[in-house]
Amino acid sequence: HLPDWGFYRPIFYKGELLFWTLCRAHQMDTGGAYPGGYFPNGYDIHAEGFAIPGIKVMEGDKEREDVMELILNNVRFPQGTRIDNFAQIAAVRLCEQRIIELLEKYGKETVLACMEEMMNRTERAVRSTIEKIPDGTYYGEAATDDDGTELDVPVWVRVDVTVKGDTLKFDFSRSDKQRKGFVNCIFNSTYAQALMGAFMFMDPDLGEFHNEGSLRPITVEAPPGLVVSAQYPVTVGASPVSVGIQILQAVMSAMSKAMPERAIASWGMRHGHYIFGTDPRSNDRYVVTTFDPDGGTGAVRGFDGHEGPCGVGSLGTVNKGNVEEMEMRFPWKYKRWEFVADSAGSGRWRGGSGLHWEVQNEGSETGIATGSSDGGVVRAPGVLGGEPARNNRSFLIRDGIQSSIQGHRLYQLKPRDTIVKISGGGAGAGDPAERDPNDVLWDVKNEYVTTEKAREIYKVAIDPIALKILEDETANLRTR
Repeated sequence: HLPDWGFYRPIFYKGELLFWTLCRAHQMDTGGAYPGGYFPNGYDIHAEGFAIPGIKVMEGDKEREDVMELILNNVRFPQGTRIDNFAQIAAVRLCEQRIIELLEKYGKETVLACMEEMMNRTERAVRSTIEKIPDGTYYGEAATDDDGTELDVPVWVRVDVTVKGDTLKFDFSRSDKQRKGFVNCIFNSTYAQALMGAFMFMDPDLGEFHNEGSLRPITVEAPPGLVVSAQYPVTVGASPVSVGIQILQAVMSAMSKAMPERAIASWGMRHGHYIFGTDPRSNDRYVVTTFDPDGGTGAVRGFDGHEGPCGVGSLGTVNKGNVEEMEMRFPWKYKRWEFVADSAGSGRWRGGSGLHWEVQNEGSETGIATGSSDGGVVRAPGVLGGEPARNNRSFLIRDGIQSSIQGHRLYQLKPRDTIVKISGGGAGAGDPAERDPNDVLWDVKNEYVTTEKAREIYKVAIDPIALKILEDETANLRTR
């Protein structure tokens, strides 16, 4: 989507163009009708922000001031955006320096030969993994709650994964048509998400070595005009965190059927938002996007999900904010941030727990866009008989009165308003009645699971006072 800006730099060696280096990052704002780009009611993509074509911003290592001025005059936070942009430029320059050092040390022929060999070895490793999967076609699907215009009508991603010998094909032809609202993905994003889903099922030792060689055995298909292959000028503002995530989840679902020994349950549905306004302490405008309310990961065969990382779209690599730092930087007071009992999907291996996140506006009137929030309608499904997690829920408390708010919407917040977000966790894997009773007891002691759920779902009777397993009663529950 438009907030993702990529800075590219050519790498020349002795007058010959050998490489390109890229640093791509999300920007605070890119103009458009609504701050942050999450605008569900845009007529077309031009309402979402400033669409920048490929343009030279540096020439001879000097800034093209006219170009940068044009760009920064079209965003709401030019100073912060400028700092971020030059950090990206510094990153690609550093990459250039390191590559030149390699070329000087080993020579062009050796460096190029090593790169080709690395790609060939990676290709062989990926093909070797695919060859172990039984040939066949495996179906997966996932949905986002709606497109922000046709409310509470899920938008579906459907994929047929065909394994043939040492090749994989992902066919998204059965996905929904592109929508009016801002959840649409372009094919480039679909291609990347499908690959990411496939790599999750590869040998973990390959994790740090994926390169072009990894792509050679894999093809991705989608005819134009689908929600996974949207065409200009439809809106795409929420694509990475709505349909984009569901592309990944659909691939995970299909691959879990193809490789049940590595099955991965769905992660907790994304539960983010954008808040923007003016900080009365400084009179500066601010924007804050947070991953703090996101629930846990899905369970995998053999392991419980992790508690509280960020959404599956980043594979948990985005850190959550430090409370003290967030309160210093933004006029929001954290009132509650804790795990929620019984929020995760049950299973022989349970999902990671969801969170209760509650903050109060101590600033002026602000806006909140919930375009990066999902899971109020659709639940994250389990695998191998595991159960789905709870739905995400959000509330606005104003003058003591609580009202529901939903994802893919726009709301205005007044001073002293409180936002409450309660996330479902990740989904479960395997039959809950097969979970080790000692693991259930540990969950109860640590308040991830209540004694009621332990008895009803996991078939483990626990004394709520002594916190001990009632062996005879548990045996009776599990033999019914």
